[in-house]
Amino acid sequence: MGPLRSVVLAGGGTGGHIYPLLAFADCLRRHDPGVRITALGTPKGLENELIPPHGYDLRLIPAYQLPRSVNMNLMRTPDRMWKAARAAGKVIDEVRADVVLGFGGYVSTPAYLAAWRREMPIVIHEVNVPPGVANRLGMKFTKHIAAGFPHQIVQSESMREARVVGVPLRRAISQLDRTANRAAVRAHFGLRPDLPTLFISGGSQGARSINLAVAGAAKELARAGVQVLHVIGARNEPVSVPSDLPVPYVTLPYLSEMELGYTAADLMLCRGGALTCAEVAAVGLPAVYVPYPHGNQEQKRNAVPVVEAGGGLLVDDAEMTPGWVEQQIIPLIRDPRRLAAMGAAAAAYGRRDGDEALLDFVYEAVTR
Repeated sequence: MGPLRSVVLAGGGTGGHIYPLLAFADCLRRHDPGVRITALGTPKGLENELIPPHGYDLRLIPAYQLPRSVNMNLMRTPDRMWKAARAAGKVIDEVRADVVLGFGGYVSTPAYLAAWRREMPIVIHEVNVPPGVANRLGMKFTKHIAAGFPHQIVQSESMREARVVGVPLRRAISQLDRTANRAAVRAHFGLRPDLPTLFISGGSQGARSINLAVAGAAKELARAGVQVLHVIGARNEPVSVPSDLPVPYVTLPYLSEMELGYTAADLMLCRGGALTCAEVAAVGLPAVYVPYPHGNQEQKRNAVPVVEAGGGLLVDDAEMTPGWVEQQIIPLIRDPRRLAAMGAAAAAYGRRDGDEALLDFVYEAVTR
C-alpha cells in the first residue's frame, strides 16, 4: 500500500452515513497522519454537528434529494445537480484529491458526478438492501463497491460484484471489552452492579412504539429484578415510568457514547438500522430487534441474518407491546446461559475490522 495524499469523503444526513465515515477517517489518519482528509456535507445535515468536532475539514455544498416520482422537482433536477456537482468539483480540485469515497446520502451524488467527470477513482460503501438512491446512481460510474454485509451480495442485483468489507466502527466500539468495566459503567448511570440490565435505544431519533411498550412493562420488569437503561430519543416525548420502582429505571434523551450502553447491558432492545446491527453484533451483545415498519423493509433485512445466526430475536413493530416485553424479554434476560450463547453467536457473525478492510479496498482501487 502506498500513501494517499488527499481523500474526499462524502456522506451525510444521518448517523448511519456519518459514523462509518468518521471511523474510516480515523483509520486513515492512524495509518498516515499526513494525509489530507476532506468531508463533503450539506448546510442542514447532521454532519455539521458531528464531523468538525472530530477535527476534520467539512466543506458544505448544495445537495438535493433525487425525486422518486415525476413532478416539478424532477424538472429542476438537472440544473440543481449540475450546480451541486460543480461545487463538489471545486473542492476536489482545491484539495487535489486522489480518490472520492462515498457512504451515501444526498451529498454523495454530486461528489460521484464530479469525480466521474475528472476520471478519478470512486469507491462506494453501501450497507443497505436495496442500496440508497445516491449510491445506486454512483454505481453507474464505478466498479469499486464495498458492502457492509454478506446478505447484500445475495439480495441485491446491483451489489453482486461488490466486496464485503464490513462496516467501519469507531475504535471505542471495535476494541470494546464489554466485561472489563461493567460495574463502573453501571455505577456511572446509577444502575446496580448485580442486576440483569436491559438497554433500550431506537436509534438517534428513538422509537415511540418501543418506548411505550417498555415503559408499560416497567412494573413487571422491576418485579422480576430487571433494571433498565432507556435512551428515549431526543425528539420523543419523555416516557411515563412509575417513580416507586424497587430497581433502577434510568432514562436518557440521547447517548453519544453507545459503547457505555453496550457495556452496561446484558440484553439490548433496538431497531434494525445497519449501523446498529453492525455494532451490536461486533461487540457480542444479544439483542431483540424491532425493525422500523415503514419504507422498504431494509431494517428487517439488516436484522434477519444476525438473528438467523443465533445472535438475537426479531419482533414486528406491531407486536411490540408491554405484554410481549413481559412474556418474552423477562424470561430471556433472566437466563444467563441463553444470553451467553446468543452473545457468542452475535460476535461470530459480526466484524470488528471494517475500517481496516475498507482502507485496503480503497488503496487497491487507487492503485488500479
